[in-house]
Amino acid sequence: MSQELVDKTRDLEPGERVLLARHPNRPHIEDFVENVFTDFFEQKGDHLYDEDRSIFGGIARFHGKAVTVLGHKKGRGMEENIACNFGMPCPEGYRKAKRLMEQAEKFHRPIITFIDTPGAYPGLEAEEHGQGEAIAKNLAFMSSLHVPVISIVSGEGNSGGALAIGVANKILMLENAIYSVLSPEGFATILWKDSTRAGEAAKVMKLTAEDLKEAGVCDEIIPEVPGGAQENPVALYKEVEKALEKILSAYESMSPEQIREDRLKKYRNI
Repeated sequence: MSQELVDKTRDLEPGERVLLARHPNRPHIEDFVENVFTDFFEQKGDHLYDEDRSIFGGIARFHGKAVTVLGHKKGRGMEENIACNFGMPCPEGYRKAKRLMEQAEKFHRPIITFIDTPGAYPGLEAEEHGQGEAIAKNLAFMSSLHVPVISIVSGEGNSGGALAIGVANKILMLENAIYSVLSPEGFATILWKDSTRAGEAAKVMKLTAEDLKEAGVCDEIIPEVPGGAQENPVALYKEVEKALEKILSAYESMSPEQIREDRLKKYRNI
């Protein structure tokens, strides 16, 4: 492939990056767990009501050191997508995530989260079970953590559904990932009463990794091969591993209070 063609495939419109962020064959959290970490032990349930399969997480090792890994889980195929609620967590999922993070804080384990969700589930049942409260408690708790938190936006990260596991010291984004207050379709519907203008909305929203790096929200962009991460996931796993190693090493020399203050400073700057 000529360099000119490679450059062209990287110079994508925001709407085209939205499509890549949602590609069904894009690496999901289980793929990252399997290829970047070792000795993974899944933990389930919120110890209150139910197990929400749209949040996946547990304990693992990264280069021999214990870490907590969690994130949104989408399915492959209709049956698995339905089981995972298309990556849209209910309150039980966010409470499970908080339980895993509380455990990480207790045992001084760094936390790595993978963000890939259309948003928190907006159904009546989720509201009845305290969706807003569950998200708010996660935001407050993550703000107080004394262990480093690294969030990787691997696909689409929309609304409070994404932010509920994204209050991090460092936010990394895959090159074709998106991160925003809502979906382009939702934005277009609210602003113009026309969801077909989603491509136009994507430009206005400044939701690409490049836009968010410039705005100071994203700390580092993880490159993807031309055509998207699904074209060569092995190369992507190596880039993710390299980025995590560099960031975690930097936090090893910091005290728990310095780590917390570092996170708060990031959000004050935003």
